[in-house]
Amino acid sequence: MSAITLKDLDISYGETQITDGVSLEIAEGESFALVGESGSGKTTVLRAIAGLAPEWTGTIEVFGKPRSHGIDKAVVRSCQMVFQDPYGSIHPRKTIDATLSEPLAIHGIGDRGNRVEAMLEAVGLDRRFRFRYPHQLSGGQRQRVAIARALMLEPKILLLDEPTSALDVSIQAEILNLLKRLRREQNLTYLMVTHNLPVVSFMCDRLAVMRHGRIVETATVDMLKTGAFKDAYSRELFAASGGPAPVLAT
Repeated sequence: MSAITLKDLDISYGETQITDGVSLEIAEGESFALVGESGSGKTTVLRAIAGLAPEWTGTIEVFGKPRSHGIDKAVVRSCQMVFQDPYGSIHPRKTIDATLSEPLAIHGIGDRGNRVEAMLEAVGLDRRFRFRYPHQLSGGQRQRVAIARALMLEPKILLLDEPTSALDVSIQAEILNLLKRLRREQNLTYLMVTHNLPVVSFMCDRLAVMRHGRIVETATVDMLKTGAFKDAYSRELFAASGGPAPVLAT
């Protein structure tokens, strides 16, 4: 079954068109990457799926059901987004408990204390972090909280917008290993935006290369590992990366 289907997706901000005819099909349980240079429209695609880019035409389907424009509660329950900046995505004046409890309160879900503690444990934070504030946490710990918040509603899809690019290299590996474990344990589908080809090689099954708002090539990770791209721009990205030999341990 397809988790995400995009057909001829054109996204605009005012009179500026960002994407042009984006079509993708991502299978349930798959980890898929969007790669390309800054400004190619990668994050805008995630925002449209999440309901944060309201001006679009075409089709967005989540588990076979077309989504409406704007915030769609049914989509929110099944599809959540983890943002790039762990310093800006968490409210600085709310405790971690309040941050993780908020989506449960919005959707009328009870047993919040036990759910919060269980999710903290799932992302590698013990219960003493529950009543701390974001300024008392490191960048890596904040990103763990952001991942926990995204998982509070037990979604089956995570949209990952450069989830490690704002972190130190040593912490990046920890977060990527966490995401890989969570995907396996919770049978999650990932759509990840990144410019880092070694991360794609480590995390993903397939990838799409975007340029100027269009998808120029879709490839498997095996093709990425050997550089066997058909499109010239894809080959340029591969060459610029120095080759994506993975440097992370499972």
